[in-house]
Amino acid sequence: MGCKVNQHESDILTVGLRAYGWQAAHRDEKADVCIVNTCTVTQRASMQSRQLIRQLQRQHPGARIIVTGCYAQIAPGEIAAIEGVHMIAGQSRKADLPAMIVQAAHDAGVAPLCAVDRLDPQMPFSMPGAPVPGSRTRPYLKIQDGCNSFCTYCIVPYARGRSRSMPPEEVLRHLHQLGAMGYHEAVLTGIHLGVYGLDLQPAGSLLALLEVIAQERPLARIRLSSIEPNELSDELIDLVAASDLFCPHFHLPLQSGDDTILKRMHRPYTRELFRQRVMHIKRRLPWAAVGADVLLGFPGEDEAAFEQTCRLIERLPLTYLHVFPFSARPGTPAAGYGDQVPSDIIKRRAARVRALGAEKKQAFLQSALGRETDVLLETRRDPATGHLKGLTPNYLTVLLEGPDHCMNTIVPVVIERIGNAYQLVGQLVD
Repeated sequence: MGCKVNQHESDILTVGLRAYGWQAAHRDEKADVCIVNTCTVTQRASMQSRQLIRQLQRQHPGARIIVTGCYAQIAPGEIAAIEGVHMIAGQSRKADLPAMIVQAAHDAGVAPLCAVDRLDPQMPFSMPGAPVPGSRTRPYLKIQDGCNSFCTYCIVPYARGRSRSMPPEEVLRHLHQLGAMGYHEAVLTGIHLGVYGLDLQPAGSLLALLEVIAQERPLARIRLSSIEPNELSDELIDLVAASDLFCPHFHLPLQSGDDTILKRMHRPYTRELFRQRVMHIKRRLPWAAVGADVLLGFPGEDEAAFEQTCRLIERLPLTYLHVFPFSARPGTPAAGYGDQVPSDIIKRRAARVRALGAEKKQAFLQSALGRETDVLLETRRDPATGHLKGLTPNYLTVLLEGPDHCMNTIVPVVIERIGNAYQLVGQLVD
């Protein structure tokens, strides 16, 4: 469940279990073991984690239920109270998880084994010895974990610990190996990607890492996941603009367009800084995709603060929005704030901003018509249409007709029209 980092760590766990001779169960067969890699970024995510645990118990009667991830780290007691859970493993046990799961699978009739430790501030970065691409055409590579920011609404620093980074030589080794395995794009991801390298000895930076990657070019394309606006420097934007290696795609958490709310959230930037970052991207890379996270209904967000957010979004050349209704997360300062926003108001505000995001997305799709662009095709056809399906450097999904041998290659495509579900339809250039 949850973020790209969680998905990547689930892939790592799958590889570890295969080393013991295990294999993934198909959707239509009963599993011997069900593993839930939980999310707890919101109270709703925690609830969904509990629901999934119970759902798997119904679908796979008699299976061992193993629970790990962020919710397991934060609230192991809540999970242990769910009847039928056999093991709960915290974040510090990631490297040992495959062996622990194999052992738990054979220990029948015992009470839930709760292997959750207090997170050590000096806990090292946990990484596999070799790349783990999973089943994706564009594999994730986690190069950073943890967070030191402690935003007032966020439980993640308590669930994942302090920021820690993969050494740059390891990042390069993994990227070169992915290239040698036939992959054309990798997504660099982390919990707080913009502080990459600050914990290393000697200290490094994301910019310095990307400069080395640009020199060595281990793959055809490198994409960055979410990065804080105050950590997206002019130099980093200019580096992306100067090299066709880096995808012109940025995802910036905005959360609120009101400075008072941003300060109360403990966000280290202002609406003006966010505006400057977006406009500098568009000056250097007019065709870039710029997405944003928006958190609505934070305590104290009155109508004036909400309108500030809407006006900022309306005036900026954003491409898409990820809209999140505020969910009071126990254990965070914001959960105890007295001026909570009623849920019906949050729902109304979220609907309005989602509609605004749909307008932004549609306008960006419209601007793509008639353009020629490179598309990295996936290794599977689109199940609804049977067409080849791929992604442009600036994060647009494209469908096109073509032969199977084009799969997992980068091909030139002319965009012809807008299809269903925000997908473009194009034609392969001869």
